[in-house]
Amino acid sequence: MTIPLAPEAFGPAPRELASGHGFTVAGWRTGLGIAVLRIANGRGHVDVLPFMGQMLWDGVFDGVRLTMDSAFPEPRPASSIVETYGCLAYHSGLLTNGCPGPDDTHPLHGEMPCKAMESARLEIGEDGEGPFARIAGHADHVLGFGPHYRARPSITLRGGTTIEMAMEVENRSALPMELMYMCHVNFAFVADGVIHQAAPFSPSRTRVRTDVPAHVTPTEAYRAFLSELSEAPSKGRRLDEPQSWDPEQVIYVDRPGTDADGFTHAMLERPEGDGFAMSFRPAEFDHMARWILHGADATVAAFALPSTCEPEGYLAEKAKGNVKTLAPGEVRSFAARFGYVTQDDAARLADTIAAIGGEGDDE
Repeated sequence: MTIPLAPEAFGPAPRELASGHGFTVAGWRTGLGIAVLRIANGRGHVDVLPFMGQMLWDGVFDGVRLTMDSAFPEPRPASSIVETYGCLAYHSGLLTNGCPGPDDTHPLHGEMPCKAMESARLEIGEDGEGPFARIAGHADHVLGFGPHYRARPSITLRGGTTIEMAMEVENRSALPMELMYMCHVNFAFVADGVIHQAAPFSPSRTRVRTDVPAHVTPTEAYRAFLSELSEAPSKGRRLDEPQSWDPEQVIYVDRPGTDADGFTHAMLERPEGDGFAMSFRPAEFDHMARWILHGADATVAAFALPSTCEPEGYLAEKAKGNVKTLAPGEVRSFAARFGYVTQDDAARLADTIAAIGGEGDDE
């Protein structure tokens, strides 16, 4: 079943739009005019903004909210992500990405996060993995004498507590196109949480960003913690000192191990024994970043950010050789799977992560 979505179908009160295969889908428009689509299964729900970059605003499973805390109780009209920074996940990029450096001219995390969608649709059905509900669509980026691409994002929910967030990018220009993409997933900060990753917590594999970006005002305590993390990244494995993560810290995990299917995995284990999980293929995303903040106005533990580059802005990433190129007509696809894991699933995932990458302090 495929249902085209139109903005006028979203009114001020939630209204059921579809149901079937164990899913119920409702839509409404916030007081600020933002259309929201809620897809619910027997375990929880996700809220997606179908016409605003197909941003994943919120997610709750088994009564546990996955999403960062912020100053934004609901999405706000925005042309850049910084104007509505309170979501669970968004598509970061695509022509530029990251925090702009002093000589960059692009917005924070590029043009895609809040991009107006030209089409949106709901799909409910069943495939080889079982029943699913999916929000998908497309947006074109066209300049008179510049890049021309079509972005096809999608978010898929199945019967469990895992979300698949995908992006397909097609270069529709007769010229090569530069590409920078990150699946920016902003999990809730978990006090006393433990991070599991498929790479050692060593300085050569878990690199701490030592350059202080312009939007951060460092303190003596911040610089001391930064120095500690740089010398011994394992100090950042357990989030037992929330105050140490204000201002933010950014970390890069290099060459994570993969399983037999080519996936790497990461997890933020909660004190209750359950947790949040992330899986992706390094063949698609050859970088993994970590962004952790416990500030007065926002708390977030983006413990695994799959990306094609580091988030230091266009010019810095260009100089590192991290900006990808799509040939005319070329299509590139990306997919990440993330969500909530129960105590039993978290224990199994921790064993898998340890087996494929090792988690000691040394290589």
